[in-house]
Amino acid sequence: MKRILLVVHPTRPAAAKFGNILASKFLEEKFEVFSNFPALITGSKPVGDIASLDFAIVLGGDGTILRAAEIVRGFDLPIIGINLGNVGFLAEIAQPSADEIVSAIQKNNIHREPRLLLKYEVIRNGQIITQGWALNEVTVERSATQMLELFVQIDGRPLSKWGCDGVICATPTGSTAYAFSAGGPVVWPEVSALVLLPLAAHALFSRPMVVSPECEVVIDVLSEKAQISADGLRHFELNSGDRIVLTKDLDKIQLAYVNAGNFTDRLVAKFKLPIEGWRGESS
Repeated sequence: MKRILLVVHPTRPAAAKFGNILASKFLEEKFEVFSNFPALITGSKPVGDIASLDFAIVLGGDGTILRAAEIVRGFDLPIIGINLGNVGFLAEIAQPSADEIVSAIQKNNIHREPRLLLKYEVIRNGQIITQGWALNEVTVERSATQMLELFVQIDGRPLSKWGCDGVICATPTGSTAYAFSAGGPVVWPEVSALVLLPLAAHALFSRPMVVSPECEVVIDVLSEKAQISADGLRHFELNSGDRIVLTKDLDKIQLAYVNAGNFTDRLVAKFKLPIEGWRGESS
């Protein structure tokens, strides 16, 4: 018996509505259905043993997918994001029907995309005081009105000291999120890279940089009133003298799709890019 986790946005009626349609279809096919909000999904059970699940289906936006990643990280559980109106970069381009989703899972006809994760450690007085991970980005930023002083080094070599609002370190997945809005490049998910981007830096050189995920990026905090943020979901206050060490995480998140569209199609759909005059696939 296959076991399905439905992760729903608790305040979006469309998520609960489609979630109940999906749950009914899965239950008819003798699947076992779990949910993060079982009170919203008829016939579902509370989330239990993650390791025993086969798929997670997320009903909501990219933010809900990021929260689902918190649930499934470390279990290699594929996450299928269902688009409920707002085109994101992590969900399906077009919403498949409930029957299509159930059929694809029954036949294991699912396209999977492993996504790189970023690991961070905060070191204070020589001791790791907190650590975590991010699917999109880790940001060291000011938590008050005054500018931050940050010193960045890569693989043990000094890069630059910046007076700035903060520094973003983004994965390819996160290159279309906060880093993009701050002027960073779009990185296709299959590219092995990290984007390093100072925010509003008072410096002649403050361009976005693309570095290897095998690099160790170290950020030293030289002023007070700073915080670290992972995916905008997990926050921690920093002191002057704290050191943040960023490396590639050993785990990955498995995003999965019923319709095997590619990232270029998602980019075009998200930004409504003009593609009139395209002559079709080159021979």
